[in-house]
Amino acid sequence: MAIEIGQKAPQFELPGVDDKTHSLAQVKGPQGTIVVFSCNHCPYVVMYEERMVKLHRDYAPRGITMVAINANDTEAYPADNLENMKLRAASRGFEFPYLIDESQESARLYGATRTPEVFLLDESGTVVYHGRIDDNAEDAGAVERHDLREALEQLLAGSPIAVPDTTPIGCGIKWRLGGCGSGCATKGCADRKCNSEK
Repeated sequence: MAIEIGQKAPQFELPGVDDKTHSLAQVKGPQGTIVVFSCNHCPYVVMYEERMVKLHRDYAPRGITMVAINANDTEAYPADNLENMKLRAASRGFEFPYLIDESQESARLYGATRTPEVFLLDESGTVVYHGRIDDNAEDAGAVERHDLREALEQLLAGSPIAVPDTTPIGCGIKWRLGGCGSGCATKGCADRKCNSEK
């Protein structure tokens, strides 16, 4: 289960594709921070990457930063390893930190179960929105609800977030054997039932 709206976001300190270590304190924006659990191989992430890049470019100048965290099991899914993350970040033009969490601790602390899965933090580090980027992964032109953008605009306006919690659209996080997160603890992690999604 994801951390609740109104709770302080857990801290992290993780290596990135730039070969530097990044903490939440270092990457947070003066007006807010988008923390998105992501990866390389999930087709939903691939469909959303261009929108993620645009979100960063649109909101970084307004004081809201973005950081992406890949917590997948890279032994079972080598497409998600750090070297491939570096290639993906370069090819997609990521201008935000793209971090790897080999321990999967950040995903467990946030209660993330999907990629992509978004946690929007206000300037104090409190979670004010959780869930999906928008309501149509397959077709950006057919989106009817720009959930994250709407939350960002409300945050910047100092207004309450009208819809603070939505269901993320994406693949299941790929947990290491014996390292189930909250999202698959009841689904039989040892036989990878919780990793049966794409």
